Amino acid sequence: MNGADVLCDVLLANDVTVCFANPGTSEMHFVAALDRKPRMRCVLGLFEGVVTGAADGYARMTDRPAATLLHTGPGLANGLANMHNARRAKSPMINIVGDHASYHLPLDAPLTSDIEGLAAPMSNWVGRIEGPADVQPATEAAFRASLTPPGVTTLILPADAAWGEADAVSPSKVVLSPPPAVDVDALRKVAAAIRSAPGRVGMIVRGRAARADALEIAGQISAACDVRLFSEVLIARMQRGRGRVAPTRIPYPVDAATAALRDIDVLVLVGGKEPVAFFAYPGKPGRLVRDDCQVLTLAAHGQDLHAALEALRDELGVKPSQPIEVASAFPDEATPNGPLTEDAIALSVARKLPADAIVCDEAVTSARRFFALSAFAAPHDYMMGTGGSIGGGIPLATGAAIACPGRKVINLEADGSGMYTVQGLWTQAREHLDVVTIVFSNRTYAILHGEMKNVGVNAIGENARRMLDLDHPALDWVSLAKGMGVEAARADTCKRFDALLDVALSRPGPFLIEAVI
Repeated sequence: MNGADVLCDVLLANDVTVCFANPGTSEMHFVAALDRKPRMRCVLGLFEGVVTGAADGYARMTDRPAATLLHTGPGLANGLANMHNARRAKSPMINIVGDHASYHLPLDAPLTSDIEGLAAPMSNWVGRIEGPADVQPATEAAFRASLTPPGVTTLILPADAAWGEADAVSPSKVVLSPPPAVDVDALRKVAAAIRSAPGRVGMIVRGRAARADALEIAGQISAACDVRLFSEVLIARMQRGRGRVAPTRIPYPVDAATAALRDIDVLVLVGGKEPVAFFAYPGKPGRLVRDDCQVLTLAAHGQDLHAALEALRDELGVKPSQPIEVASAFPDEATPNGPLTEDAIALSVARKLPADAIVCDEAVTSARRFFALSAFAAPHDYMMGTGGSIGGGIPLATGAAIACPGRKVINLEADGSGMYTVQGLWTQAREHLDVVTIVFSNRTYAILHGEMKNVGVNAIGENARRMLDLDHPALDWVSLAKGMGVEAARADTCKRFDALLDVALSRPGPFLIEAVI
């Protein structure tokens, strides 16, 4: 038995049974060990950003970590953008990064790099295995760190630690500490603030507070105590649809966000942080709430958010039988006709969404109306890229589909963002994943046109236009998808889009619709 075998056995003992991988020479002994472990599902990504993004999607849907396998510092660096998204989503993840044999490092071979320095900004925990005898305790430490509280961990595996002989082990499950108890003082302070400002209290729910059962409790508090429910701008995972409480998403534009929060005197945080503007804009605030708004934390990430909401409901004297307001009938809107538009796509997808579907939304500007409409859709899970780093949508959908076989995954994808990790379509084809990718093909970075105006630039010239538009040549998403083994078709009218969506939803397997708008 070598160190690589021990690492695999520790992962499997703790139910880490999926490894998203893009290996290289330093990881060959770990690849060989994985080959000896049929319980481990190994999923190849053709780019490390697909690997880390898929691990993020998997973790969000299972609340458990997958492993990733990355090749030295440059391989890790290629995956950092979606590690950033995963870190912001508080997703558990165990990145295994191969490195040179320890005695080879002083030679400064071409792939030698500061792996710890690269990993640290995107990881909650970083560790290096010191040798074969250290593999078991280091892997157990990485697993524990990935879940207490949930977050990204990176474990560096030198080649000689992987191939070195190790004592046979019989690893057992790592015992995890329970989440901290509800802070009674914080609970009473929040309850007093809610009583003191009826109608002027907001509550932001995040993480497990955005699951259907916790949302029901938040909805009872909202109805009984006149508290307005919000979600953050970028949502890690929320259970939405008919019959569920539907928080209002704080808008992305600063002016709209400050308007939405202007009359909030008390803001209660459940699993999240105070919302702030994405960027600094000339003459606009960075904080979205008023300076005199009282911001209170009921419970933070890593605490039992469901229990905290239950305790707050009891402290406020709200009965579990309290009626709540939920979304019900779909709005009475005419079926769009004619040339395809962003709103027509949002309406069609919301109406046709299958029950228990998973929506991964990276359409950025194009699908903004979908979130509001999704409150009336069939019950589903909704996810976004949470760190603002684009290129997460296709991998996120890939990981979610592996996590939840039997559930339809819908990826709302911007054409510019999709090109960052288009290789994920190949993985979807290889793994026969049930993902429908809808590309909003507007042939531009539309959000950046808006950002130019936000920073005060109202007219752009040819140089700026060439940096913001995706024309000349226009991207051919149908050809791109087919070249990676995914069936695809193009729609430029509402009727054609509806017909293609019906086809894609009626059968399993990957399908891409290029929606020309």
